[in-house]
Amino acid sequence: MAPSCRHCDSPLELSFCDLGMSPLANSYLSTDQLDRMEPFYPLHAYVCGECFLVQLQEFETPEHIFTEYAYFSSVSDSWVAHAEAYVDAMVERFGFGKGSQVIELASNDGYLLQFFLRKGIPVLGIEPAANVARAAQEKGIETLVQFFNPETAQSLKERGVQADLLLGNNVLAHVPALNDFVRGMKIALKPNGVITMEFPHLLQLMRENQFDTIYHEHFSYLSFMTVERVFAEFGLRLFDVDQLSTHGGSLRIYATHQESDAHPLADNVTSLRSEELEAGLDQVDTYRAFSDRVKATKRALLRFLIEARDGGKTVVGYGAPAKGNTLLNYCGVRTDLIDYTVDRSPHKRDRFLPGVHLPIHDPEKIRETKPDYVLILPWNIKEEIMKQMSYVRDWGGRFVVPIPEARVLP
Repeated sequence: MAPSCRHCDSPLELSFCDLGMSPLANSYLSTDQLDRMEPFYPLHAYVCGECFLVQLQEFETPEHIFTEYAYFSSVSDSWVAHAEAYVDAMVERFGFGKGSQVIELASNDGYLLQFFLRKGIPVLGIEPAANVARAAQEKGIETLVQFFNPETAQSLKERGVQADLLLGNNVLAHVPALNDFVRGMKIALKPNGVITMEFPHLLQLMRENQFDTIYHEHFSYLSFMTVERVFAEFGLRLFDVDQLSTHGGSLRIYATHQESDAHPLADNVTSLRSEELEAGLDQVDTYRAFSDRVKATKRALLRFLIEARDGGKTVVGYGAPAKGNTLLNYCGVRTDLIDYTVDRSPHKRDRFLPGVHLPIHDPEKIRETKPDYVLILPWNIKEEIMKQMSYVRDWGGRFVVPIPEARVLP
């Protein structure tokens, strides 16, 4: 029996991208786990022929995936700078101040709310991962350690806590109960409040062949048209949208209550709708064509790695992101082709990537071993990484990115 769409319950019969079997992308391993059985799950994205929501089936619960989490947002300097710029922009545009309430869903380690707090604006974080929530609490950010849902929102409302600004960066795609999540936002928002959500844009994923951003922690892959439809069904109106460069191309949507006239419709909404229609995001054939490009990218990366090895060159990785784990597991890349990878996060170092078991070292390992090529797995921040690791060029080392196809950077 075919699975059902998590939004509209239509049968999911159209394959978007089948990446085979893969472990959970953030399930990093300790040394004593290497000889144990490791769970792999189907990594097969489908598209709903009714609402065009691209999605994975749920094989593990959010509680299993997110209660302890290896990703700390503050590790990326560029992402923290993005958060600070966002805070400044929201305060300038909407006039938030000491009498406002800001609530962030999936607030991680406080990387963003800290900037509102510095301006004296009351903040509340809601974060299910206790280990990263502790980092936010140590910054003085009030954080509820729980998942967000309508019950959470109703409990806060009954305590007199609703949001003038309700925000979530890279969380909308992470919730399997998408309808409940949006229903909860309706409850949590003040009558003229504003919601902003940032998420990777499905159109950019398809245009740039970013299949490695498909992993089990991302339950949905979102177009503007689909998100607009979901929000409307729960009484929320999208009134503006920004196209961002983050994560290889993201959207920041702005929403409010349908019954509120405080925020007029911006031209960006109409123009992005038109762009998605012109790209064929309302046509099933558009989605069918994606998987062939994915296979071509796999072959190109393997060709590069095999030719480098056959030529006596050494290749290492930079980063241990979830997207890198999708890529390496789909391509079957292990230590026969890449010696190791490195990561700035102390929560990942001295562990091993799931599935392929590449060891994760401190970035200083690259200076010690002087590899010929450094494959940048978090390609979305390649400029930041190349700046940090510019000394690689001192011995003639080169940087490589795998997406949209394997290429050596100038």
